[in-house]
Amino acid sequence: MNLTEKRIKDAESGPKTRIMWDAQFKNFGVRIAPGGTKAYVLDFHTGGKHRRVTLARIGEMTLKEARELAGAEMARVRAGDAHLVDRRREAALAPLVDALVKRFLTDYAERRIANGRMKPRTVAEYSLQCRSIILPALGKKSVAAVEAGDIAAMVNPLRPVMRNRVLALASRMFTLAEHWGLRPQHSNPARGIERSVETARDRILSPVEFTALAGALAERDESNPAVVAAIRFAAMTGLRIGEVLSIQWSHVNFETGALLLPETKTGRRWHDLPESALALLERLPRINGWCFTNGRTAIGYRHTSAVFREVAAAAGLDNVRLHDLRRTVATRAAASGLGVLELRALLGWKSTAMPARYVALAGEGIRAHRRRIGDEVAALMDADDNVVPLRRRDG
Repeated sequence: MNLTEKRIKDAESGPKTRIMWDAQFKNFGVRIAPGGTKAYVLDFHTGGKHRRVTLARIGEMTLKEARELAGAEMARVRAGDAHLVDRRREAALAPLVDALVKRFLTDYAERRIANGRMKPRTVAEYSLQCRSIILPALGKKSVAAVEAGDIAAMVNPLRPVMRNRVLALASRMFTLAEHWGLRPQHSNPARGIERSVETARDRILSPVEFTALAGALAERDESNPAVVAAIRFAAMTGLRIGEVLSIQWSHVNFETGALLLPETKTGRRWHDLPESALALLERLPRINGWCFTNGRTAIGYRHTSAVFREVAAAAGLDNVRLHDLRRTVATRAAASGLGVLELRALLGWKSTAMPARYVALAGEGIRAHRRRIGDEVAALMDADDNVVPLRRRDG
């Protein structure tokens, strides 16, 4: 008898599993279990063996869709291709994205750290992005099955900066998956997804805001002395807060005023400290090897950032972040007349792109030229009494 949606729906279960075979499509039918569960099944022979595969449960697809799937599977069997049973077995054994993430964060990252090509803090950032974004979205998917649409759905809700970072991390991991033989070559699903346009942050603190910040810091000096000292030190030197928090007493030469930064974004470098910063360090108690310590180890970024937010709020400062202290130092240095190369050396940038931006925005020489040229053109345009009409040339 030909199977119909109504016959399948009306079919009752019995004490044993039974199959209603379809007269229209040989070897295709509906299995009815004693408990009433119904599913589309397909019988076929391959390699001298009888196979029976469950295509889908009733309700997961229509009868028409099930017949079409059965036809496609029989065509695969006749062509000698891998049938549904083998493909499902391969999929079950295929590595998942959570295994790819684990391999990336352990074997790969540890080797890169050992070779000096990656920093532990970078791995910590990658780990956070994986735990909070990548694994919840893709962790249980097969590495080979992830498509561009999956990546896009994962990153589209994110803000531009985080979206770009997660895209870059995902692209890196899936490129490695190709190298490790987990995906076909040139199949990276993150490649080609458009990156977001990031708006450059230009928040700096004015002298009045610095005074307000200093007052709020003084009020927290007793309850959070090490954190307050670290924030003040960052404001004086323009160093990245991560560089400040990692300073040890063995890194400071009080005679020459030089600070050794063994690990930065630009590698190992020396930084000359202003007298005010040296004096701040000399006032700190030497509890252990760290200059800015909670008594056991160096104070952490999260705690420092939380205290800064509270201090900024107490000072009445809006939209201020810790990194804005460094940005303010860079802007003031550029406004004082430092060139691109000097500014790069002052604050330890790898390239000239970032210092060039500050010079262009705040360099006193450029600003003076802008004012002078603008005033000259304005004077020419306002000189109504001296207007000389242009003589039209003949021909």
